[in-house]
Amino acid sequence: MTKVTKAVIPAAGLGTRFLPATKATPKEMLPVVDTPAIELVVQEAANAGLTDVLMVTGRSKRALEDHFDRAAELETTLEAKGDLEKLALVRHSTDMATVHYVRQGEPRGLGHAVLCASRHVGKEPFAVLLGDDLIDPRDPLLTRMVDLREQLGGSVVALMEVPRSQIHLYGCAAIEAIGDDPDVVRITDLVEKPATDEAPSLYAVIGRYVLDPHVFDILERTEPGRGGEIQLTDALRVLAADTPSAIGGGVTGIVFRGRRYDTGDRQSYLQAVVRLACERDDLGPEFAAWLKEFVPTLP
Repeated sequence: MTKVTKAVIPAAGLGTRFLPATKATPKEMLPVVDTPAIELVVQEAANAGLTDVLMVTGRSKRALEDHFDRAAELETTLEAKGDLEKLALVRHSTDMATVHYVRQGEPRGLGHAVLCASRHVGKEPFAVLLGDDLIDPRDPLLTRMVDLREQLGGSVVALMEVPRSQIHLYGCAAIEAIGDDPDVVRITDLVEKPATDEAPSLYAVIGRYVLDPHVFDILERTEPGRGGEIQLTDALRVLAADTPSAIGGGVTGIVFRGRRYDTGDRQSYLQAVVRLACERDDLGPEFAAWLKEFVPTLP
C-alpha cells in the first residue's frame, strides 16, 4: 500500500462572511488567539507525517506564501535582540513542512480545487484538509485516517454525528457497519446538503479526507452540481458505489467524537477563539477569571 505523504489544503475562497476583515487579508490568516488558522491546519498535517503540503490559492492570497516563507529581516532583528522565544515562533511556520502553491483560476467548487492538485499529487494517495475545521491536536484524527487508509486502501472520510436540524448544512453519508469498531464504517452513498427530511443519516462529512488518486479521474468527468459548482461529494459518491475491490477501493468513514472547532462563520469562530484561549497555560487562568466576572454582567 502506497504511503500517504502529501496534503492538499484548498485556500482560494474569498471569505465574504468575514468582511471587511478579509478585504485585504486572506480568511485563512485570521488569528485563532495568536496563530493564523492556516498554520494550525498545516501543523495538523505535519503531525500526521504529511510534510509535503500543496495549498490551492487564488488572487489576493500572497500573505499565505509570505507566512510560510523565511522572514530574514525579522529573524535577524529578533536574533540580535536575543528574543529566542519569538524567533522560534517565526521560524516554526517555515520549518514544519514544505509548502507548495497552485492557483485555482476561478471559483468552481471544492471538487475543482482538489482537481487543481492532480499534477502535484500524481498517482499517490493524499489528504485534503479544509481550513474551516480545526481539529484539536489532542485528538489525532488525521493520523487515524492515514493509518486506516494504509490498512484498507480506498478513500477515508471523516464523519461527525450532528443534530437533525443541522444536517442540511453538510454533506451527509449513508453508512453500514463493517467490523467490531462502531466508529469505522463503510460509506455507501453521499448527498451534498440534503433536505432535513431526505438525509440518509445524521452523519455529516467534516473537512478531513484521505483520498485515493482515482478521485482525479472522476472529478475530471464530474459535472457542476449543487450551487453550480463541482462538488467533491459527488465524486466521492461515485467512489462509494464501488466495491472495496474496485479500482477506487471504496470509501470508508471514521466517526470523529473528539474536539473540533468550526471557524466557518463569525459566531463559531469567536467561540473557538474563546475555548482555545481558556485552555492556554499562559492565557487561560487570567482570561477565564475575567470571563466569569464579565458573563454575569451581560443583559
